[in-house]
Amino acid sequence: MHWNIFAAMLIAFLISVIICPLFIRILRRLQFGQQIREDGPARHRIKAGTPTAGGIVFLVAAVVALLSLNGWTPANGLALFATLGSALIGWLDDFAKISHARSLGLKARGKLLGQLVVSAGFIAGIYLFGAYSTQVAVPFSGQAIELSWLYPLFVLLIIFGTTNGVNLTDGIDGLAAGTVIIALLAFLYIATTRELPDMAMFCGALAGGCFGFLVYNLHPARVFMGDVGSLGLGGALAAVAVLTKAELLLVIIGGVIVLEVISVILQVISYQLFRKRIFLMAPLHHHFELKGWSEWQVVTGFWGLAFIFALIGLIEIWRQLI
Repeated sequence: MHWNIFAAMLIAFLISVIICPLFIRILRRLQFGQQIREDGPARHRIKAGTPTAGGIVFLVAAVVALLSLNGWTPANGLALFATLGSALIGWLDDFAKISHARSLGLKARGKLLGQLVVSAGFIAGIYLFGAYSTQVAVPFSGQAIELSWLYPLFVLLIIFGTTNGVNLTDGIDGLAAGTVIIALLAFLYIATTRELPDMAMFCGALAGGCFGFLVYNLHPARVFMGDVGSLGLGGALAAVAVLTKAELLLVIIGGVIVLEVISVILQVISYQLFRKRIFLMAPLHHHFELKGWSEWQVVTGFWGLAFIFALIGLIEIWRQLI
């Protein structure tokens, strides 16, 4: 099985690396370029017009690698539903931005409704495909909480939080892709230790696809993943955390994503209540940009932090194995 996981990563990587240049040319021909926020960092304005929606590349690569080596199973079917369902919402958002030539895409209620439908379908699926535990393990406590009928609401919160969190993290070349790769590799290990080969294959295939995409997404990026990519990756992380029964470990392993979300929440609350900003700009990565850090410094710093968070999460897994 370990060789199959490696093969899935390699196949997805090669597909991404090979098809991404062709996809970039197609996007340029269609003039499918990124719209830049007017209130964003000034140096980002030179990125206007960079091809976007490149997340389609690593999603296609992952699906092809996964289904060719592992076939269709209930577990990877559920993970793909959450991933591709979230990605579809992102694609509609990207298309709205390009067609209307603005940095804002779908209206909030439209995205909310779409995410609600995807979440409901995923929740229904985990109950239809066998009895599913509604207990949630609390990391480093040795205890579990029985959520009972509250569990579906908890899963809903995980999907909403993670999809939007990855979307917020996707603000600098390579940041979201690299951060999610680290998290996926951590969950790959968790799935392996818990003898969940389907989830290990899923994580491996998606991580491999993201690696291939990252070749073209590093600064200066030749292509952006767009909302189709960021929402898709968020849906994938949420699904994997639920299907490996490591729901709360996602908060630790995805610590960088959590910090990005918290920075936005704190910034909004502070400004609404006191008309003062805590950060120079939110999400958090923009704060460091305005402090004078280069994009590469911010990205590598956040990747290092993501690695530390992932390691802390895996320490809990190692503790359970002892």
